[in-house]
Amino acid sequence: MATATVQKDSLNFLTELSHNNNREWFGDHKGSYIEARDNIIAFADALLVEMNKHDNIETASGKKSVYRIYKDVRFAKDKTPYNTHWSGSFKRATKKLRGGYYFRIEPGNSGVVGGFWGPEPNDLKRIREDIDTNSRGWRNLLGDETIFETFGDMYGEKLSSAPKGYAKEHPAIDLLRYKQFMLKCPFSDDEVLDPGFLLQVNDVFKKMRPFFDHMSEVLTTDANGVDLAG
Repeated sequence: MATATVQKDSLNFLTELSHNNNREWFGDHKGSYIEARDNIIAFADALLVEMNKHDNIETASGKKSVYRIYKDVRFAKDKTPYNTHWSGSFKRATKKLRGGYYFRIEPGNSGVVGGFWGPEPNDLKRIREDIDTNSRGWRNLLGDETIFETFGDMYGEKLSSAPKGYAKEHPAIDLLRYKQFMLKCPFSDDEVLDPGFLLQVNDVFKKMRPFFDHMSEVLTTDANGVDLAG
């Protein structure tokens, strides 16, 4: 599975780029960039194959999943032209399978994330209504031994105070304040370069499944269990 292994040169390229984040250096090292990018695409392709064995992924290919290294700096304070990480995402297929997966490969800052980065207002409303009426279920889900040992606490931005319509003293206010709902698992550089990294990432994604299943049910059915997804 050599083509499905993240190569050390792919990490080294990012380290060098972080010290030389300019167009002249990048142009001089375009060949190294292409080799590294192709390695990450091959990794993403192989990961997609594994993920489709236990989930239904809409993303068509590894290449489609991998984000561009070129930054959009029009509204950014940091005007350096290139991202110094590799990353990609996979979207779950059909209206009934909600949420998405994300991976990031960066020296000293690699990891995977799964969940809901920017819920639409109606989705956010449904999630909070479920937390309000089913806080024990949420505690049990997030406190599950496998989920907590793998991901720790739920990850995402929070409101500084209670959302509109909920009291600050609500027993689940810590959960209601979330604006994003994600599970996150970091990886060391040694883990990223290990030949078993692909299967390790796939296994971590599989461990997110109870979280995705619950969220999909919340977002596609009403309080009476009526299908809203069509």
